[in-house]
Amino acid sequence: MGRYLAAALPLLFFLRRPALPVRWILAYGLCQGVGQFGLLFIALKVGMTASLASVLMQTQVFFTALLGLFFLHEPLAGPQKFSLALGALALTCFGMGVQSGTSSGVTWAGLILNLGGACMWAASNIVARKAQQASQGGPGYDPVAFVVWSSAVPIVPFMLLSWAFDPSPDWLHLSQLGWASWVSLLYLGWFATVIGYALWTGLLKRQPANQVAPLSLGVPVIGLSAGALVLNEVISAWQWAGISLTLLALVVNFRPNLLAALLPRQRL
Repeated sequence: MGRYLAAALPLLFFLRRPALPVRWILAYGLCQGVGQFGLLFIALKVGMTASLASVLMQTQVFFTALLGLFFLHEPLAGPQKFSLALGALALTCFGMGVQSGTSSGVTWAGLILNLGGACMWAASNIVARKAQQASQGGPGYDPVAFVVWSSAVPIVPFMLLSWAFDPSPDWLHLSQLGWASWVSLLYLGWFATVIGYALWTGLLKRQPANQVAPLSLGVPVIGLSAGALVLNEVISAWQWAGISLTLLALVVNFRPNLLAALLPRQRL
């Protein structure tokens, strides 16, 4: 809840509400906020490891492709299909890289909820595209204002979820947070949410959803790289394989001509 409070306030008072039907703001806030993160956090609570959860969330790539095909009529070209296949192999490698001993902490409820969170992330991508179409590409669709106003939507639902699942809800103790917690909270609200998702929805404004979604495959790569550089963590062979397949999937998705030049006899 805290990240959405930081994302919405005080920017909500300085940015005019997007000239869009309110249903798109509500739908994006519910899908991206309550759906994606709400289901993810509950999954972590009832039976899911953090490492495996970060991998499973990237299945939004495949959910986005399917939902985009059904709701947006955005077809998948040959290179995109090949890219998705490579992405599936990459996620498999990352999953294999998860320590086998952590599997005991995973339950069917956690697995289903985690996949549900990924599906809601995909649904938010479709909502962003539909909102852009509703504005006809006009000034009504401002990615920053869209994210800020939609960030106000999950606040009350998260308060209720926190009240239901947490013995002592964190939002009752905001005044007791230290400076490090406040810095983290502001980073999550302003950078990870407002700037990050504004850039993301800005891409969705200009490009088909099934082309933007594969960019999230870089999340495990960046996480593993940061862990190695900052925390001196060792990257396993499975993780190296996943990184290599991820980079290849991104090249195929965004630069199919380059791969065609390297493999002139192959038709993607």
